[in-house]
Amino acid sequence: MAGNPAGHGALAGGRLLRENLPVNRRDALLAAVSLSTVFMAQETAHLSEARAAAAGETPFDGGTVRETARKLAQEAFKPPPDTLPAGLTDLTYDQYRDIRFRPDQALWRAEGLPFQMQLFHRGFLYKSRVDLYEVARGMARPIPYSPDLFTFQNLPRPENADLGFAGFRLHAPMNRPDYFDEVCAFLGASYFRAIAKDQIYGLSARGLAIGTADPKGEEFPVFRAFWVERPREGVNAITLHALLDSPSCCAAFRFGIRPGVSTIFDVECTIFPRSDMPTAGIAPLTSMFWFSPLNRTGRDDWRPAVHDSDGLMLSTGREERIWRPLNNPRDLQLSAFGDVNPRGFGLVQRRRDYASYEDLEARYEKRPSLWVEPIGDWGEGAVQLVEIPTSSEIHDNIVAFWRPRDPLRAKGEYRYTYRLHWCAEPPGAPELGRIREARSGASFTQGARIFVFDATGEALSALPAEAKPELKVTASAGEIRNPVAQRNPETGGWRISFDLLPRDARLVELRAELTLDGRPLTETLLYRWTA
Repeated sequence: MAGNPAGHGALAGGRLLRENLPVNRRDALLAAVSLSTVFMAQETAHLSEARAAAAGETPFDGGTVRETARKLAQEAFKPPPDTLPAGLTDLTYDQYRDIRFRPDQALWRAEGLPFQMQLFHRGFLYKSRVDLYEVARGMARPIPYSPDLFTFQNLPRPENADLGFAGFRLHAPMNRPDYFDEVCAFLGASYFRAIAKDQIYGLSARGLAIGTADPKGEEFPVFRAFWVERPREGVNAITLHALLDSPSCCAAFRFGIRPGVSTIFDVECTIFPRSDMPTAGIAPLTSMFWFSPLNRTGRDDWRPAVHDSDGLMLSTGREERIWRPLNNPRDLQLSAFGDVNPRGFGLVQRRRDYASYEDLEARYEKRPSLWVEPIGDWGEGAVQLVEIPTSSEIHDNIVAFWRPRDPLRAKGEYRYTYRLHWCAEPPGAPELGRIREARSGASFTQGARIFVFDATGEALSALPAEAKPELKVTASAGEIRNPVAQRNPETGGWRISFDLLPRDARLVELRAELTLDGRPLTETLLYRWTA
């Protein structure tokens, strides 16, 4: 991604605005970079052998993909195949959307199981073949391709009987018991996304980030094969396994997926580096932030705010809760939040009312937040936040991930276990005040800007009338004036405000804390102001 304009498009995640494809033109930018510049050509010997055995089942257990990744990492990287008939490589975006999977052909539909699986056709920018297998009773069988699984509208029907697939999506009853809602989709490089009850697609997750914001350029690993376990009757959970591959590493993933009011992904990831990896990003998240009431400079748009996420939230190993509002800067910004054994981090969509966006099509108030909960100790490292300038909402310009302090070394083995919460609000510390609104504008003080933040929570609403919380605001440059903390009778919480006089500073790190007798009443507020 970093260091060149094309990289901005590589972060494209898209969102569900149309009925049959969980991507839009923002996804096209992703695929154009990640699929056409890095991963095109031949098949690896290992997967060729697996496909040759397609006529029969092969044994499968919890260690199969891990051992496959371990062996594959000993070989030189060979990109997955991308050869397609000419009629599928030169499709327009809308033509690709016209290739629709037939819902009546969904896996497990006839058996009445609690999940159904639909498949994405190869074509357009999604040229790379992704091998798909169904696992049942300890055996894996390839899911065979047939053009009969799809309708092609006005496009010619492919004659090749073994084109394969580009990815898949899972459906399950989530909003009502008699309808199978789309729960998640895996399509394009190592990107995937999910939603919870009453939500629509927004931000994305990735299997692994390599070299994000590195001047040398970003490397995009791909999921090249999936093994999906047949769902069990009456069980609201499904398990799938994935093989990730790239020039730098091979990796095995296991996803345990449970849709609901919060959709949970339990993730086990084992990485086998082919070479030293000093810029690995674990549990990467990708989102879009264009503007909000905190930063509208140069945004001539009729809507109050446009973003899939409005803040980075952190729960540190020191038990501090941090809220960092996102920014759309003029220049690429990289922030690192050092920590030891983090308890969680995520990109959050806090504003949940329609009036905050006024967009009947995009419905940003329905986009999920995504919270990463590490399981076990991750050691020393940093949550890194990348903010990339964007002039519109079609680009995903925000990335967050965990970067270990020490590089992942060639020939090593590194295991990370974590839980992804696709939700409205991340779990934990409900009593602590959370910053719900953030605004800024010109101050009455010449050359200064005023910042106004509203927080609500049990710790604030329960304060006695005589309580006098202490507000501490600091700045890395410039001068802070007029810090004020006062009750907000309209919200039942408290309002924090202050002026920043930046003087000659082009970048100022702001920090605000509201405490009572040394005890935090709200999250710690961090914000980077740039000229």
